[in-house]
Amino acid sequence: MVTRAERNATDPDLGVLAGRLLFAVQRELFSTLAARGFGDLNPRHGAVLAYLDPGGVRATELARLSGQHKQIVGTLIDELETLGYVERRPDPSDRRAKLICPTDRGLAQMQAADAIMAAMQERHAQRLGHEDYARFKRLFTDITEEQRAVTRE
Repeated sequence: MVTRAERNATDPDLGVLAGRLLFAVQRELFSTLAARGFGDLNPRHGAVLAYLDPGGVRATELARLSGQHKQIVGTLIDELETLGYVERRPDPSDRRAKLICPTDRGLAQMQAADAIMAAMQERHAQRLGHEDYARFKRLFTDITEEQRAVTRE
């Protein structure tokens, strides 16, 4: 009988592959960010930082985009505000709402993270070929969106 460990070593399922990719990307991204002066961040902050825009984003939208619960996103925003990466500002389109906006430090982190991710993707595109990498991303995006749709039902 084949053990789960053996099966995952030879024919990993979608969850195992997605987890391996996520953890490996996070390790490279956050260790490189730390080397560039952003060592106070950790992977859980990515649920907010990955979707932050220079003009600001509502917390409810950050929760929707990341797939995280609003309470979790609120806690992450509080942490990032304490660390100096974001600030809450009134939303000009609705004074009752707040926008989560990057500070200067947050903008610097966003720029560094974008460069790190671009280099990571280019490395894989060169290894696989740009056309194959683009196809992989299209297919992976399709599978991801389909899976997210199933869990929203």
